Amino acid sequence: MQHSQRWYEGPLASFDTETTGVDVETDRIVSAALVLQPSPGTAARTVSWLADPGIPIPDGARAVHGITDAQVRAHGRPPRTVVAEIARALGEQARAGVPLVVMNAPYDLTLLDRELRRHREISLPDSLGDAELLVLDPRVLDRYVDRYRKGRRTLSDLCAHYGVTLTGAHDAAADAAAALDLVRALGSRYASPLGTLSAAELHLRQRSWYAAQARGLQNWFDRSGSTERVDFHWPLRPARCGCGRRLSSNHRCEAAA
Repeated sequence: MQHSQRWYEGPLASFDTETTGVDVETDRIVSAALVLQPSPGTAARTVSWLADPGIPIPDGARAVHGITDAQVRAHGRPPRTVVAEIARALGEQARAGVPLVVMNAPYDLTLLDRELRRHREISLPDSLGDAELLVLDPRVLDRYVDRYRKGRRTLSDLCAHYGVTLTGAHDAAADAAAALDLVRALGSRYASPLGTLSAAELHLRQRSWYAAQARGLQNWFDRSGSTERVDFHWPLRPARCGCGRRLSSNHRCEAAA
């Protein structure tokens, strides 16, 4: 009897951004890519965006992704337009039930959410309407299935470990394509337990796995005397208003009164 198709054997999408920095609250999207692949080994289709972030690209960020102020001024489009198109494209995948691969999802998705709030006055969840992203985060999955392996777990490190080709690292399209291949490799290698779950079940499990992983990191910081705080939310960090509280429909900011 032929087994039903598992999530890593079917259609996947993958999303990645290159930005002005690493602070999701203040930094901006410079480029982004969405890679779509119907099944393993088939040709992938890539949609790419280049935005003029409206602020200078710091030297440190430019050294990583190689995109200059001159390039975005000449070829980038307004961020208001770009983030709306990205949200629309992600929403199409969500409505189709296609899992979305995002390496270190709380970074890229939270930054996209803040850009939507900044330029469109709408959150990422609200922009998706009734649809919900089914996110697969290779970093979370790898840490769950191989918890005690030593070493870093950047995209480059994980690709090397799982034998996935990454050509042109820190290009949004290249990173998204590699992350997609990486998740297929994880699903295939760890068909049990990962492959036995649906993408929807895996999305829910990753929330608790990420929280447990973040708790372990926070405990390590606490024991070492560090004041650093770890956010336990996945795949999207909640927004906060000027008074420091989380934004909600019934919260009125006293700091803005």
